[in-house]
This record gives sequence, structure tokens and C-alpha cells, in this order.
Amino acid sequence: MADELVFYTHPQSRGRIVRWMLEEIGQPYRTELLEYGTTMKAPAYLAINPMGKVPAILHRGELVTEQVAIFLYLADLFPQAGLTPASDERLRGPYLRWMAYYGSSFEPAVVDRALKREPGPSSMVPYGDYDTMLKTLTDQLAKGPYLLGERMTAADVLWGTALAWTTMFKIVPELPVIMNYVKRMTGRPAFNRVKELDAKLAAGHEAAAKVPS
Repeated sequence: MADELVFYTHPQSRGRIVRWMLEEIGQPYRTELLEYGTTMKAPAYLAINPMGKVPAILHRGELVTEQVAIFLYLADLFPQAGLTPASDERLRGPYLRWMAYYGSSFEPAVVDRALKREPGPSSMVPYGDYDTMLKTLTDQLAKGPYLLGERMTAADVLWGTALAWTTMFKIVPELPVIMNYVKRMTGRPAFNRVKELDAKLAAGHEAAAKVPS
């Protein structure tokens, strides 16, 4: 079908974040499971996504990759889910700010921290310095319960997963304001549906890998 929404993923990948967003939206989608090093790098998938990575979605014949782009696309495509402020709403600017902050500041900072890599002069680093980047985020979370105050948006789905993972791996400190936010977001029914679904897919994948060819 021309309007079919196709979701490319692996159960043990960042695809879980996009699946959570899909579940929050509540619209039908078809899942295509790919394997690292094989189908993910095969010509058939590279013809769809030359990067050979997941997550990705295909809709109306067009590819959308990059987590933030996928979130923005889905939230705008299905406004009835209530996960995005309209273009003329007061919160639209702050919403876009925190969507962009994830990829432009938070992720580069935590990758540098995880790799124990010197980030370079603050004037040349997108996030400035790690401590300022994190305090900017935690100050916003303290206004809670969501990033935009009382309204939950797609930004919270993105950040809920990001902070759950980075605190689990001790890249981000388990501060009360962060952990309370993570608990709030990961307690959502859609998150738990995704967790159970991906666990089943991962178990099936592991079992299939043990079957002699």
C-alpha cells in the first residue's frame, strides 16, 4: 500500500526508541527485522538506506532516518496523537529546541564522556562543556513533570529512552530529577508494550541463531 508505514529495526538497537514513538501514536505499521552485518548491509536494504543502519522508516516511498527526524515526522504526520505542538502554538519553539538539543548537544557530549575523549576548546564544541550541557537539561526537567511542563510531547519519548539508557550505563549521573523523569516515562503502557515485544523478538532471534543450518 502506498501509505503503508514500514519500520526497519533490530530488537537490540535504537529502533526501540522509534517503536515506542510508533506505539504512542497508535497507528498501524509493518516491522521489517534486519540483522547486523548481513541483511542490514545487504544490497536490498542499502538500496533503501545507503547507511545500512536502523532505525529507519519508509512512508509514501520516502525514507526517513535519524531519530529526531523520525520523531518530528511521525508527530506531525499524526497530530491527533497530541505529541506535537502546532506550528502556531507557544510551545512549538521550545519543543523544537529540545528535539534538536538531543542530537546537537546531549549525544555528542555523552559520547565524548563515554569514550573518555577530550572534547576540545568549548568555543569549537557544539555543546560547550559537559557540565553546562547537563545542568541546562536538569534545570528544564526540574520544571516538570515533562520537558515542556505539564504537556507531554514526542520530545519526552525521545529523552525518556535516552536518559534511561545513559543512566543505566553510568554515562549520565543518576540524579533524582533525572531518575524521577525516567521512572515517569518508562512507566507508560506504550513503553512496556515495546519492551515486551522487543524481548520476544530478541529471544526468537537468539533461538533461530542456535538452530544448525
